[in-house]
Amino acid sequence: MKLIELAKELNVSAEAIKQFIQDFDLELGVCISTNFEVKEYFEKFARENLDFLRLYEKDLDKTKTVEQIAETINQPKEKVEKAIKENNPNIFDNGFFKSSISSYGIDNKLGGNYKFVYNYFGHKTSLQQQDFIGYRDLFFYISSVLEPFLNPQQIKDWGINKPAGIILYGPPGSGKIFWANKIAEIIGYKFKEVKKHYLGTSFVDGNQTNFNDFLVAMMKENKVLLFLENFDEIMMARSAENNIASCNLETQEIILHYISKFEQEDLLMIGSANSVAEIDEEILATGRFDVMVPVFPPNHAERSEIILYAMTKNLEKDSLLFKILKNNKADKIPFWHEVSSQMKVFSNTMLIDFTQSLKKRIKNLYQRTKNENLIIDQTLLNGALRDAKGKLTEEYLNQIARFLSDVMINNLDQFQYRVQSLKTELESYRVVEEPRREIGFHHNGEEQV
Repeated sequence: MKLIELAKELNVSAEAIKQFIQDFDLELGVCISTNFEVKEYFEKFARENLDFLRLYEKDLDKTKTVEQIAETINQPKEKVEKAIKENNPNIFDNGFFKSSISSYGIDNKLGGNYKFVYNYFGHKTSLQQQDFIGYRDLFFYISSVLEPFLNPQQIKDWGINKPAGIILYGPPGSGKIFWANKIAEIIGYKFKEVKKHYLGTSFVDGNQTNFNDFLVAMMKENKVLLFLENFDEIMMARSAENNIASCNLETQEIILHYISKFEQEDLLMIGSANSVAEIDEEILATGRFDVMVPVFPPNHAERSEIILYAMTKNLEKDSLLFKILKNNKADKIPFWHEVSSQMKVFSNTMLIDFTQSLKKRIKNLYQRTKNENLIIDQTLLNGALRDAKGKLTEEYLNQIARFLSDVMINNLDQFQYRVQSLKTELESYRVVEEPRREIGFHHNGEEQV
């Protein structure tokens, strides 16, 4: 059963169910699949707790003051206000919080008793079986963008058309190609990457071909997602300062020529960009690449999960590494929280670098000691952390700053909490310069400064 079908049957909006999953930090893998099939376990929970879900939706839809939220959940006003500001600082001018804030979600963050939820989902899906880790907010935002693909009735009822082009933007290593593949999976399209040699003119099997021929051929196929890397470079606005390659200008013109036909030909193009700031406004016009999706580096909790996933991926239960991890309780997420806290603004790629380095260090130590009970101590962790920090350059930190600027312009309403969290992590790398002492001499009894 699809989520939208369950929502209709229960008379609870799909949006309320999605927000409930986020507010109560439920793993997507135990609730719904990538294509929005509801998992049997979650369907059973929803039916058995329908009264609470309806109460939750009713509260979610209301604009409400801090005092009203505090009264609803029987929590001190000061605690409620602090929790709201930490998670969603937006309020209306009249003092009412946006209706997308749930009193019960706030109560949950303040330690409210929701055992009936967590007892139900006590047996969580193994990390190995999850479609992806964390990023519930990004997944649901993307799903809302893709709603016209998933629910054709939207086009008939509301005139909301499918996007012709989507830009995934974010710093290097944040997982843009992963999300492009995930989008293809969600909407049931065939993923096809636009290789660099497809742009301009080239020879294939002795025959001359060009990007125009390639794009026309893709439009003839059934349900294709085209993924184009370096989108910000290819689609850069023309100016006296920019020296844009002729093949990029040609690519721009070809895409602009055909993009109005993408929807009827069941073709979706996704551009991958580090930044959207310098993309030509013509490209971003309505009906073209007017949907922008920010791809954030993982937050603290997601980093811990990703590390554990990468450390245990493809391991047999009787493997040496798994035994060593288990002996150190490193087969559980809490073990990785401390080292994760030292990985501020790390990309997914940097986390993989860390796990690869740590595996090698554990292997080398085992080969020297032949000790299955070896300790994964701070020396091992710090060594791997040093290796992973090799990509944490000034250029990368500048890219994070530029990314934050892009998000604040284009997607702040949807990702305020992530923006604030990432901004705080980035600021921790600012070098605080000590006041410089002037060099001078004693003069007329004055003290040296």
